[in-house]
Amino acid sequence: MASQPLLFSPITLRGITLKNRIVISPMCQYSAHDGMANDWHFVHLGKMATGGAGLIFSEAAAVVPEGRITYGDLGIWSDAHVPPLKRITDFIKANGSVPAIQLAHAGRKASMQRPWHGNGPINDSDRARGEDAWKVVAPSPIPMDTGWLVPHELSVDDIRAVHARWREAALRSLAAGFEVIELHSAHGYLGHEFLSPLSNKRTDQYGGNLQGRMRYTLELAEVLRAAWPQDKPLFVRISSVDGIEGGWTLDDSVALAKELAARGVDVVDCSSGGLLGSATAARIKRNPGFQVPFAERVKKEAGVKSMAVGLILDPHHAEQILQNGQADLIAIGRQSLYNPNWALHAEVVLGAQGEYGSWPVQYGWWLDKRQHILADEVKRKIA
Repeated sequence: MASQPLLFSPITLRGITLKNRIVISPMCQYSAHDGMANDWHFVHLGKMATGGAGLIFSEAAAVVPEGRITYGDLGIWSDAHVPPLKRITDFIKANGSVPAIQLAHAGRKASMQRPWHGNGPINDSDRARGEDAWKVVAPSPIPMDTGWLVPHELSVDDIRAVHARWREAALRSLAAGFEVIELHSAHGYLGHEFLSPLSNKRTDQYGGNLQGRMRYTLELAEVLRAAWPQDKPLFVRISSVDGIEGGWTLDDSVALAKELAARGVDVVDCSSGGLLGSATAARIKRNPGFQVPFAERVKKEAGVKSMAVGLILDPHHAEQILQNGQADLIAIGRQSLYNPNWALHAEVVLGAQGEYGSWPVQYGWWLDKRQHILADEVKRKIA
């Protein structure tokens, strides 16, 4: 009998067991109002659960209103955000998956347009829709690019005040039924802005050398680990490289990952880029699995579990990454938008399950019946 594919082997992280190694990556939908999840989010995340993934992340949820990327971002800064999120996590759990949430602050990349409205700074067209710009913050008063807002430089007191909001966000996430939280420190948002020497020109304890620039993210990891139950996992997403001369490097990421592991972080989610331009603008060549080498180095050199993400489209490729020991989890992003049942199809492709054995019974029963009808029709034609 063939062995179970690693992609479909369970993995236990602290007190949480995932039924497989497939993770739905956080993907902003820009469809909230005042940070509130709605029916779109319920359907979007719910179909990922019926699609068979082991762990399902909500999109980035802002810990403060001014930490949103756009007016359409999810929020977790208010107790009012909890009930609609709880409705979603209940459904995810009822369908055999584990719900997770990414906690975020956009920093200097806040106060921008939804992608389909231009993906740039808020302008007169946005103001005509009632969406005006708000004050943005960063480690240093350096705008992301020409024409973007100049951010307010956070003082040490400001930083510590925001730390408290991250802690409150973690507690709300628990109340909302999430089993995993992820600290977003990638893609040019606030945590990443502190890490990169291109965006952090501070001369105090939060800037300067690598240790100083890592301080903000490491302190947040400590805050979240203390607030989050010890039997539940904590992830951190990083941009493994800036892909820009003089920026954050993979060596830096390995050093950061070691420090995160020492503070109780369970998985480092290895993305890249985004310091300048769109969230995933790595300015490096993209091909299937282009970020896997980042996850491999972090896993092997930092001694922490890693998650690979980025153009992992084929189940055989996902399985190979795990078999090669390059990562512990496989995150699927836009491929899951194209095919929310990617995990169910991957089971069949890799021989882990019969045609419809893992499908929700409401679908599987009908599809199995259809399969028999089609098979009988083929036999009839041959006869």
